[in-house]
Amino acid sequence: MKIIICGICGKMGQNVFELLSTDGAEIVCGVDTGSSGKASVPVYKSFEDIKESADAIIDFSSPSVLKSEMEWAIEHNIPVVLATTGYSTEQLDYIDGCAKKIPVFKTANFSLGVNLLVKLVKKTAEALGENFDIEIIEKHHNRKADAPSGTALMLAEGANSAFGDKKEYLNGRDGIVGKRGKEIGIHAVRGGTIVGEHEVLFAGEDEIITLSHSARSKKVFAAGAVKAAKWIVGKPAGKYDMTDVLENP
Repeated sequence: MKIIICGICGKMGQNVFELLSTDGAEIVCGVDTGSSGKASVPVYKSFEDIKESADAIIDFSSPSVLKSEMEWAIEHNIPVVLATTGYSTEQLDYIDGCAKKIPVFKTANFSLGVNLLVKLVKKTAEALGENFDIEIIEKHHNRKADAPSGTALMLAEGANSAFGDKKEYLNGRDGIVGKRGKEIGIHAVRGGTIVGEHEVLFAGEDEIITLSHSARSKKVFAAGAVKAAKWIVGKPAGKYDMTDVLENP
């Protein structure tokens, strides 16, 4: 399998590179708008410069390259694995449009454990109903660009699906006092080198249920992205996520 890594010079790109290098795949080149020379393959500043052919793109970069990346992928009919977070509403709509032309794999978190956690959160919310308040706490390193994390939103959406997506999301409670409404609270912590920790609290009368996940290394996300790339090659146009992999391995 021939792979292009977008964001190859970043930490996650390097994790994917190392994993693929020992997995029998061929990394034909990388794309990175930052510094180059950190990989033993050609690294281009833009997709327009790519000369190599590939079977899939794995993207751990930033939302800024989305349009040029998707245009190139559509032109060459190549599936894309989007592991970047922080997309705007307009960009998410654009991704949906692109998925009508090529296979697009997108999820906010490529960890198998996190995706199982989302399922557990949904089932718990369905079982407990309105008798329990829901609060989500996410913790990441001090260089993370977006807040709340994409994974926190995944968990919130999983819980909210049990209520017909009618609950609002409240990011933090600065200056908000008094009785809470029918919302899901989301709180972000940024510090040190925390890879990623997510905790969902179901707080009822006289009891609390806590579901949590802690990533100890970024390698779990790289492994999930590689698994997704292997899975999506040969699939028809459409939008896919880790649920599809779990249900149709």
